[in-house]
Amino acid sequence: MRRVMKRWIRSALGIVLAVFQGVMAGAGAAEPVALPELQEPARVNILSLQEGAFPLVTPECYTGWIAECMLDGSPATGWASAEGKTVSNGFVIALGWQTTFESFEFDTASADEAGAGARDVTVEVSGSSASEGFVTVLTASLADATDNQRFDVEQRLPARWVRLTLLNNHGSPNYTELFSFRGIGLRTDLPAPVSVSGNYDSTFSTFHLRQQGSALTGCYEYNRGLLEGTVEGRVMKLTWHESGEPGENIAETDGPAVMVFAEDGRTFQGYWWHAENAGEAPNGAWNGTRTSLEVGGCPHWAGSVGGELRKQLSGDKRARLYGIRFDFNAAAIRPESLPILDEVVALLSSEPAWTLTIEGHTDSIGSDNRNLDLSRQRADAVKAYLQSKGIGGNRLKTEGYGESRPVAENNTELGRAQNRRVELVRN
Repeated sequence: MRRVMKRWIRSALGIVLAVFQGVMAGAGAAEPVALPELQEPARVNILSLQEGAFPLVTPECYTGWIAECMLDGSPATGWASAEGKTVSNGFVIALGWQTTFESFEFDTASADEAGAGARDVTVEVSGSSASEGFVTVLTASLADATDNQRFDVEQRLPARWVRLTLLNNHGSPNYTELFSFRGIGLRTDLPAPVSVSGNYDSTFSTFHLRQQGSALTGCYEYNRGLLEGTVEGRVMKLTWHESGEPGENIAETDGPAVMVFAEDGRTFQGYWWHAENAGEAPNGAWNGTRTSLEVGGCPHWAGSVGGELRKQLSGDKRARLYGIRFDFNAAAIRPESLPILDEVVALLSSEPAWTLTIEGHTDSIGSDNRNLDLSRQRADAVKAYLQSKGIGGNRLKTEGYGESRPVAENNTELGRAQNRRVELVRN
């Protein structure tokens, strides 16, 4: 009964995926701005739900202790085998994009039965298929009941799929458990986004999605749902917001979601979280199938990035720009970001009395001074682009705040992605 209750409590945590992406904005028609302080490419956990990692093949598990719990970033939630299935448990995990791993990390301290923690493991990677071409890059023996066990890879190979095999445990005849499986690699340039605009049948009713460059906006026909975020390759990172129909006694709620498209772009699989649970196991799955390339609509959705910007700047006088991407460690705007900035140009052209302050914000990776400089330069780059399209400089001010005004925790990639952003403030 102790084990059943403890597992029930843990599985009730859900599986969190922390929000999507406002990938810090900026750019310009001008030359890239050289920074006085260079930052190395970020080393992150690529084997994360937040980075688009998705379990394809999973062994039978104890109820509620699913494979996603190994990839949610929390050492308190994990996978456990079905009772008595303690040896040769194999997983295949698809990555959001190709990477080269430098090391792998494992957590087992939270095992709730003596000897249940995974012991001997192998890790293989493939760059060609989810079923073929795997090459072993790590063989290791894990210590019992210990977190943060790190092992460098035996060889560095391009990877799109990872196969993990838990060969045995530390002696339990009942269960084998693993609480976190992390793969550390370089996160540099992201792949160009695929085209995802259209209508979808999804877990939460009909899902209308419009892509403009790397930015996404949309709605779904459940509790007046709204969506905004970015697409990186085949990975969507979104924030959802629900308010219920007028007159309904439904509290407003929101949170992040991550969805990964199949190679053909017709279906996606993913997860959602409540905002307060971001960084834990997801609260649930969110899957969908595209039914039309035409983008439908909802009465509560403006229908485009520009329409939502107008609504937010007219009402709250503040709006966040998601999907603006820059060259690494620079303030040169990426081409896929231009459609979003062109929406700002169109909006300001139609509202000649409006003036804006462009705010630059970063995550906490890097020094305070470098982040402050980078946020200022990226805000200035956005201003330069708007001016190059005919918006008067006297209508635009810039401010850089670095990492000083986070809107999410910096301990998850989704949280950092939210913090890397440009905000527009109507003066």
